[in-house]
Amino acid sequence: MLNPKILITKPSKDYELIDSGNEEKLERYGKYVLRRPDPQALWNKTLDEKEWKAADAFFFRDADKKGWKKNKEMQNEWMISFDNITFNISPTAFKHTGVFPEQEPNWNWTKELIKNAGRPVKILNLFGYTGGATLAALSAGAEVTHVDGSKAAINWAKENATFSGLDKKPVRWIIDDARKFVMREIKRGGKYDGIIMDPPSFGRGGKGEIWKIEDNFTALLDECSKILSDKPLLFLINGYAAGYSSQAYYNALEPIMKKYGGSFELGELTIEESKAGRLLPCGIFVRWSK
Repeated sequence: MLNPKILITKPSKDYELIDSGNEEKLERYGKYVLRRPDPQALWNKTLDEKEWKAADAFFFRDADKKGWKKNKEMQNEWMISFDNITFNISPTAFKHTGVFPEQEPNWNWTKELIKNAGRPVKILNLFGYTGGATLAALSAGAEVTHVDGSKAAINWAKENATFSGLDKKPVRWIIDDARKFVMREIKRGGKYDGIIMDPPSFGRGGKGEIWKIEDNFTALLDECSKILSDKPLLFLINGYAAGYSSQAYYNALEPIMKKYGGSFELGELTIEESKAGRLLPCGIFVRWSK
């Protein structure tokens, strides 16, 4: 039986979780402080409301609308970095910022495995969004195929690659439904040494294909097993709002990867507050490595 792990993103030069509580979080992204909802923050805030009100922008939800209210001096876009990866931050209408800081431990894990592989490595990043995992793998020397159903997300990822100085690295940007792409790769004989995926609970592919995790997840894993190389290096699955546990993801992945040996880890993704040191739960993960 595996003991769950807690992966922690700690405060850094360009990012910190300043405080959280009462279903909100207060974060600094580079030079700006943002205030936005977070249902995981069930506890009380540490800082006074005065400090929360000093945020450069906050996300609001009214009965008939939602969005960001910003200071007039605040830019719509700016850049931050995590180690050697640079992101263009642009708060969206869905309260996101374009980066998930809790993924930093997984980015470091991915880079370390690729750097130490001692051979060429091909990575497939499904539901790749703005490219954090793709950029981590590219920076470590891998060849990457990045798949997402959103053209806007692909363009954002390309921008991040350019800002990170990685746009000349071997990467394919594919606007496609994840399952359809994998099924075509099976027919083409495509093979990958590592697969990374962030499946949403619900989504749509590039041509309106409907993704429901309860209907499609296990089938996607089975299909992915057919495009693994003979000597796979890593397999990483992240989870957010689907309501499943990391044990559930492990139970789905373990039968596929056990024949290769290696080891599994599972648990929670968290961010550490810079003031109180509390951990804010942000998602789950299961990962396998050779």
